This record gives sequence, C-alpha cells and structure tokens, in this order.
Amino acid sequence: MTQFFNAKDTVVVEALDGFLRGAGGRIARLDGYPHIKVAVRTDWDRSKVAIVSGGGSGHEPAHAGFVGQGMLTAAVCGDVFASPSVDAVLAAILTVTGKAGCLLIVKNYTGDRLNFGLAAERARSFGLAVDMVIVDDDVALPDLPQARGVAGTLFVHKIAGALAEAGESLETVAAAARRAIDGVISIGMSLDTCTIPGSPKHDRIAAGFAELGLGIHGEAGAEQVAFENARQAMALVIDRLAARLKPGPHVALLNNLGGATQLEMSVLAEELARSPIADRIRFIVGPAAMMTSLDMQGFSLSLMPLTKEAEAALRAPVAPWAWPGLSPFGKVEVMPLPDGLTPIQPMPSPHPGRRALLETCCAILIGAEADLNALDARAGDGDTGTTLATAARALAAALDRLPLADLTQLYRAIGMELSQTMGGSSGVLLAIFFTAAGDASAGGRDWIAALKAGLERIRQVGGAEPGDRTMIDALVPALDTLPQGIAAAAAAARTGADATGGMRRAKAGRASYISEDRLKGINDPGAEAVARLLEKLRDATGATA
Repeated sequence: MTQFFNAKDTVVVEALDGFLRGAGGRIARLDGYPHIKVAVRTDWDRSKVAIVSGGGSGHEPAHAGFVGQGMLTAAVCGDVFASPSVDAVLAAILTVTGKAGCLLIVKNYTGDRLNFGLAAERARSFGLAVDMVIVDDDVALPDLPQARGVAGTLFVHKIAGALAEAGESLETVAAAARRAIDGVISIGMSLDTCTIPGSPKHDRIAAGFAELGLGIHGEAGAEQVAFENARQAMALVIDRLAARLKPGPHVALLNNLGGATQLEMSVLAEELARSPIADRIRFIVGPAAMMTSLDMQGFSLSLMPLTKEAEAALRAPVAPWAWPGLSPFGKVEVMPLPDGLTPIQPMPSPHPGRRALLETCCAILIGAEADLNALDARAGDGDTGTTLATAARALAAALDRLPLADLTQLYRAIGMELSQTMGGSSGVLLAIFFTAAGDASAGGRDWIAALKAGLERIRQVGGAEPGDRTMIDALVPALDTLPQGIAAAAAAARTGADATGGMRRAKAGRASYISEDRLKGINDPGAEAVARLLEKLRDATGATA
C-alpha cells in the first residue's frame, strides 16, 4: 500500500518534527536524534510532579499529542510499534524531574516495562524520586498472564496529569493513577489490520469478518466473527466488557483505531447509547482518534468507574488538542421545526391501482440500488442507487398516509415526501417535479400533461437540457412517447440513457465536474435509473409496443 512517507527509517523523526512545528513553541524535542526522540513541555514547572509516558510510535496522536498542561510532561517515542530505548526514557526523566519527583505511566508490553523500568532504576541512582505504574486495561484475552495496556491508558494520563498540575505529591498522584488502572477496562474490534510503513500488509482478516480483541500493534485478537453491522459490533464489544463493570456510574472512551471515518465512529457512539449498559455511562470522551494503530479500520471502547475524584480530574483543563474533553452522555435534544416548515399532512385515501403502481416503482428502485451505485462509482461518488433506494423505502413506508385517490394531492404529497427523505440535487429536483405536476393537475391537465409540466419546471430550475448528460436525456423522450404506452416510453428512455454514454462532456449536474475520459462509455446514472424503472414497469405489466 502506498503511503505518504519518505523512508521507514526516518518516518518517526520527520513526523515528530512536523508535529512540533505546529505546537507554537509549547513543546520541544530533546537533542540526540534519531536515537532519542522525546517531546517535552517548554513551560514545565519542575517543582511539580512530572508525568512521563510513551512507547512505540504509530499510535498518534498518542503519545506526543498529549504533552502539555494538565497531561504529560514528556513523551518518549520509539520507532513504529517499538519500545523506546533506556537512554531515551532516562533522558526524559532527567530533563523534567525536580524535587517533587516523576511518575512513569507504562503500557503493559514487555519492551516498555523493561526499558522504562531500567531507566527508572538508573534515575533513582541519581537521587531522583521516580515511581512507575503499569496499565493493563485490555480484557480481550482473559487467559493472558499479563493483560495488555491499550487506550484506557489515556484515562491514567489525564487523571495523573490533572493532579500533578494541581501540585499534588508523587505519592498522591501515583495512588490516583493506580486506582484508575484498577477500574479501567478496554477492548477493540477491527475490520482490517494496519499497514506498517515499509512492510507488507498482513491480510489476516477475511472480507466479511471482524476481529475482536486485537492489540494496538496489530496483534491477533481473541477471535474472528462474521461482521454484520455497527450494532452487532458494539454489542459484541459490550458483551465482553459488561461482566467486568464495577458498580456505579462509568465514563466511556470511544477510540478510533485510525482508519474508521468520523461518520462510522458517530454511528458506534449511537449504538453505545442504545446498548444495555447505556444507563451506566454518565460521560463520554470522544469518539475520536486518540490511541490509534496506524490506519487500522477499527475502534476500541474503554470504561472506567466514575468517582468524584476521577470526574474532577477528567474535567480539569488541559492544553493538548488531542484530548477531546469530557462530555455528558445523555439524550438527543430535539427542537421543533419553525413555523412554515412543519409539513401539512394530507388526508389519506385508498386507491388500490395507484398503490400497486407505487409499490412496484419503489421495489424496482430498491432492487437497482447496487447496480446504480456501481455505475455511479465509475464516474462519481457511487451513491445514486442509495439515494434513490432511500427515497423509495421512505415512500413505500408512507403509502398508508398518502392521498392515493386524489391525484393532484398525491403528486404534491410525493413531492413533500421526497423533499424530506431524498438527499442531494436529485431529491430537490424530483420534489419540484412532483410538486409542479400537482399544480398542473390542479389546473385541469391530465396525468401525462401534468408530468410534462413537472419536467418543464425542473428544466427551468436545474438548467439541464437534452444533450447535457443528465436524467433529462431519458425523461424527455420517455414523456414525449408515453401517450403511445409504457413500452414505447421505456424504449425511448433506453435510447436516451444509452446516448449519454457517448456524450463527450456533461454540461449540467455533478458529472460536469468530471473529466471526459472518466465519463467515456458510461451512462449517466440518473438517466439509467429512469430507463430501468420504465423497462421494469413494462415487464411487470406485460406491455408491448
């Protein structure tokens, strides 16, 4: 996989320098590159307890991203997924430790324990007060003699950092850190492994599966499970955590392992809110990328008991931008629509024939979702099928409340429904189409003339004409020939849609932003949707030319 780096041997050094250039002088690095990679606060008061953490790189923004007021005093960075050296850890301790002492916060990996532990011993030989805590929050592998330290480490950073900033003693800070460690539990899930710079990717997770409990260095997890959706994924994670929850309220940390989109993370947050343990969660940190695993498309969930001490420390102000802050985990606030936007509901009325027609049209568009998305992906963003199918599902669900017996009001009701449920420019244009058709029908035009009036209105508003490579290229000939029957309209729409594949340049719509080379030989998805709809209707009714 191609990545934005120059060489695997320099990626961490260059990345750390790139990070420091935007730190506004509040964070510096120690000399000694490339063997010693330490980010330290420049505004540190050595009369307070220093908080030092770190480990392998590849978990950004951890660890350097959490250096600053209220969190870490220094972060010791190793190479990608490799523990920093003893000398690097010792350099950090010696730089920031004064009479108040230093607390080392170490994730439970052998390399980190050994290197931080030996550095602590050497620092003590200089007469410095150094304590060390080991974070072991991962519950994925219950039979593991020593659980791994993962994203729950960030709770420990924040709590220890807040108390150190407040001037508490090393003994007090270390005790609070140990209480946090004793309560925090974490587990992760991913749909894919990560890509280590300069190394081939290990495709351990098959398509359609997710791995539960994998480590932040890409280590194999507890098991692979068939993946269904975000709800199932969150349910599996919570199932592993629920048995270990302690009494009382908790705070959740929802962490992006690096490759999940913010859209996905927000969906996972909603599934957490719908879960059986939602009433136990008082606050949430995230969702955000905090303790990542390079580009891993996954997430982790950490839970910690919420004591008064922990809440105060988590609420304490911090300088690092990477800490998202503590937010109440509550209900969704809903405000009423302003006057003028609340839709007027039409009076429902039955009409079996029109209902059957609408049901058939909706089923056709839902069935074409994947094909239309694939067509759109060749020249756009691949969502035409989903946009139409979403609107079709909503319209099908609304049939019981539509005025099916009143064609004028039915046109208007469909237009209103599409304006609320169908996204993008297509939704607006089709809403205008049916609303204008309703107006024309109210003026006495028959159903075909009303639809042609709707078409004329969207040509005026949208600016597209035949030959511009839009759905107009199929709609115009279809409505022109509709008086001859559905078979004739379907044939005309197919001719119009196929013609868009040979048009050199789109002159309207989203395709007008795309180069001719990408559009060559590809039918416009909107025109193709019109053609397929009419062809399927023709087949369903058995119509002939």
